[in-house]
Amino acid sequence: MSDAEEAPREATGENGETEMKEEEEPNPNYKEVENLQQESKDNTLVWRESQEEERKMGEEEGEKEEEGKEDKKIVMEETEEVAGEAQEKEASGIQEETTVEPQEVTESMSRLETEITDSQSITSGIFPKTQRGSKSKPSLQLEDTETDELLRGLSTQLEFLDLDQISPEEQQISSPERQPSGELEEKTDQMLQDELERERRDLEPENREEGQESRVSDIQSEAGISRESLVSSTTEDILFERDESAPVYPLTMTWSFGWNSSLPVYYIREEKQRVLLYVCAHTAIIYNVFRNNQHHLQGHANIISCLCVSEDRRWIATADKGPDCLVIIWDSFTGIPVHTIFDSCPEGNGIRAMAMTHDAKYLATISDAEVQKVCIWKWTLAVETPACTLELPKEYGVQNYLTFNPTNNKELVSNSKTQAIYYAWYEERDTLAHSAPLLTEKTFNKLVGKFSQSIFHLNLTQILSATMEGKLVVWDIHRPPSSASTFLGFPYIKPCKLVHLQKEGITVLTTIDSYIVTGDIKGNIKFYDHTLSIVNWYSHLKLGAIRTLSFSKTPATPPTEKSNYPPDCTLKGDLFVLRNFIIGTSDAAVYHLTTDGTKLEKLFVEPKDAICAISCHPYQPLIAIGSICGMIKVWNYENKQYLFSRVFEKGLGVQSLTYNPEGALLGAGFTEGTVYILDAMSLENESPEPFKYSRTSVTHISFSHDSQYMATADRSFTVAVYMLVVRSGQRVWEYLARLRSHRKSIRSLLFGVYLDSNEPRLLSLGTDRLLIEYDLLRSYKDCLEVLDIHRTDQGCYPTCMVWYPPLTRELFLLICNSGYKVKLFNATTKMCRKTLMGPAYGSPIEQTQVLPVRSTAELQKRYLLFINRDKVGLQILPVDGNPHKTSAIVCHPNGVAGIAVSYDGRYAFTAGGHDRSVVQWKITLRAFAYELRIFPNKEGTSTHTVLSSTQIQRAAAGQSQPRGSQFLFLTTSPSPCAACGSPGPLSWQCDVEEQKQLRGTFLPHRTNLIPGCQHSVPPAICQVHIFLFMVDIEASTLNLNMSKNSQLNLLWNHGV
Repeated sequence: MSDAEEAPREATGENGETEMKEEEEPNPNYKEVENLQQESKDNTLVWRESQEEERKMGEEEGEKEEEGKEDKKIVMEETEEVAGEAQEKEASGIQEETTVEPQEVTESMSRLETEITDSQSITSGIFPKTQRGSKSKPSLQLEDTETDELLRGLSTQLEFLDLDQISPEEQQISSPERQPSGELEEKTDQMLQDELERERRDLEPENREEGQESRVSDIQSEAGISRESLVSSTTEDILFERDESAPVYPLTMTWSFGWNSSLPVYYIREEKQRVLLYVCAHTAIIYNVFRNNQHHLQGHANIISCLCVSEDRRWIATADKGPDCLVIIWDSFTGIPVHTIFDSCPEGNGIRAMAMTHDAKYLATISDAEVQKVCIWKWTLAVETPACTLELPKEYGVQNYLTFNPTNNKELVSNSKTQAIYYAWYEERDTLAHSAPLLTEKTFNKLVGKFSQSIFHLNLTQILSATMEGKLVVWDIHRPPSSASTFLGFPYIKPCKLVHLQKEGITVLTTIDSYIVTGDIKGNIKFYDHTLSIVNWYSHLKLGAIRTLSFSKTPATPPTEKSNYPPDCTLKGDLFVLRNFIIGTSDAAVYHLTTDGTKLEKLFVEPKDAICAISCHPYQPLIAIGSICGMIKVWNYENKQYLFSRVFEKGLGVQSLTYNPEGALLGAGFTEGTVYILDAMSLENESPEPFKYSRTSVTHISFSHDSQYMATADRSFTVAVYMLVVRSGQRVWEYLARLRSHRKSIRSLLFGVYLDSNEPRLLSLGTDRLLIEYDLLRSYKDCLEVLDIHRTDQGCYPTCMVWYPPLTRELFLLICNSGYKVKLFNATTKMCRKTLMGPAYGSPIEQTQVLPVRSTAELQKRYLLFINRDKVGLQILPVDGNPHKTSAIVCHPNGVAGIAVSYDGRYAFTAGGHDRSVVQWKITLRAFAYELRIFPNKEGTSTHTVLSSTQIQRAAAGQSQPRGSQFLFLTTSPSPCAACGSPGPLSWQCDVEEQKQLRGTFLPHRTNLIPGCQHSVPPAICQVHIFLFMVDIEASTLNLNMSKNSQLNLLWNHGV
């Protein structure tokens, strides 16, 4: 038996303070036994004396209460299960009637009382029901909260909100017994109690944790959630399993063309499939080379600035740079984000460098602020603050590279171009000591050069820093003995020697197995041993400057008779056995090198500069992508297959691309004013010589509907027209005329057709607020005639225009302006017929295109695709100013440069400009139509029912909803965002007390659903609580209505 003594009970007063007081007992037969914590063995007599005193006090207090009350049997409750499952019994001074318990339950409870009395080590407690709208006042509180969670988890069913009102007298009742709600429930509960009582004595702390997990599993089971974690149970092959579910969003990213060549490429897996990890804009991409599949890690709102992986390639960490920057840790097997650090850089400057320990326990980051901050995170503990922080002086320079000691998690090294820093982390003292000796030319009397990367030597007692002069700086690590004083106990580094390894600047420095590896600006890859003696090198690969080297986690296969490993350059001439590895170069090329046989395979070559020009073929699944570096690539976007490309001479950067309506020609405008007309299938010149009539970048290019005219616009506000003529029996393109018709930049250049003829018409729109139409029939060589000029706006300037689809008898031009307005102009008279509010997502619309239709049945259901500064979106036509008919998503945080639509309207493409990427979006119009439904409320507010992903998938597939479907409900009020003022018909804030009442019954989540709000971490008014229910939709409808006093009411409407 465990030792025991009596402990006073805790009671919560009106002011919230906890008071210790003796329990007032109205019944002299009441006995209570507390769980005892005293370690003395001779406490049996003390316990009996305390019980006698308690009995006497109970008799004295019972005499003060009303007489004539019926005695009722009080059973001591050991578990909180009874308190959570049964209702609290009325006090004898308040309730006149007594409830008679069933015979079976009484006998069981009597046996339970006997067992508890014999054990003398059982804790009892009372937990009254929670009253809505008021603070709960428990008469006593169980100290062991873990036991509380365990016993709640063993409940037979998931409790919902208890809306019964409890009087203060009921809350202050001292009896531990609850009033049963029914005989059947009493039997069930009591059987559970008997079983729990037998297991309670042998319950250990680790069993309590298992009980908590059981409770979570029960709740998840009730909510339809899998009990087993996908992260803990998955294998490597689950990531690229085909997802047959229908898209749940109107725009879904399906592919990303290009990659950020300034960041490394990692070799994730090689055993069964070759898998790479790289970054494209604000998305990390896991690419399966053999299957030609991409998995997108989406979660950043800014461009990803750095990334790293664990030694086993299981965990991926990504960080971005910008406002509301994030650090996200992903599981590479499932693509699930397992942890997010929101306040890694409160200043909003983002992360500059990042590293993860080899065992993946710790993560180190360096901010990109003016005063850089080094932080170490224990991310596996899901903490919100760093374990250690160190601010670096400005004179150290911008630290842009960071790595851990592979054998010691408490040592790091970083470097800027001029300074290398060694760190020693003392976890027990929360101290990050550092050593940063200044290195000048006088240190070695030689030119050192700028640092590129630093690593720990294979002997672990030195640090190596590579320079752009082809040299290595060797630093000795001086670690004082542990017996040294605190002041002298910090280790430090000291420059030891300067080794001139090679002539070429070293850009990459790493280690693998027993080799030190370097990559240089000439594309050479060299391997050294621990004495810095060269072992082997690859110099015949003819690569660009090496940007990244990533070796497979699979060790090299031992050589056999069939192996073809090259010999090393030592005197012994042993075979150079090495793992396969990935090579990334500065010209945006990625290669795979198979060391057995030295087989170099080019995986992909992407544009290394900004991408501003994209165009889709008019009747084939082809997209042409043009870059400022002078590259044009053509892809089959259905098969995700690269077809052909052309790289123009240096100085020619592609600024604009457009296919002609027949799809036979591709017009290309370049940054220095040249215009090429190319064959669409070979990218060869269609005309003998390119046209050079402009001195500035050609920003727009367009063909007429019959391909007889081609027009261009440049940054000098000039419109040029080219014409197809017949010379010597051949059709050739000739220059017609050009005119500087605008005094500010031209935003749109558009061909059309006259209503009364098939003749083409040409219009241009500029930021000078002028809409100009040209007379092509009256124009002649070197003279471009103007038909009319109209002013579109007074204060705001126009941003783009497009032909409005024929939804009405009147033909319109749709023009968007900088004031978030859309205007409809009569196509003939140029009169403004209607002005409406356009999509408001943080910035005005910059480009628009009308989705093409696939059949005549869709002619009256048209949609408008648009982009603004950083988002792509859809709007349902006709335009009427309704903000709920639009939807947008962030596509390129640093700015969108162009937009294109596939010929069948199934895909949209956005060019990211300087992020060097093009994103392919799948358009799901059914998901757009089923995204939101609003039901009015009689009290003047509204209840918004957002369909779950399962429902949207079924709706998109035209299927009916099954019984027990999952609904998502949220309550809202029309309050704008407190920070940016965006209209918020989907915003509502749940106060703290209501959150407490809802916890355990619903599954709360937070999200930001305010259209136009730019806050990734929204203010309180932008936060919305979503609750998940299991609803039988065929029998009834469940609604959550928000009343005028902002209190949740649960309404169950049958037959609706």
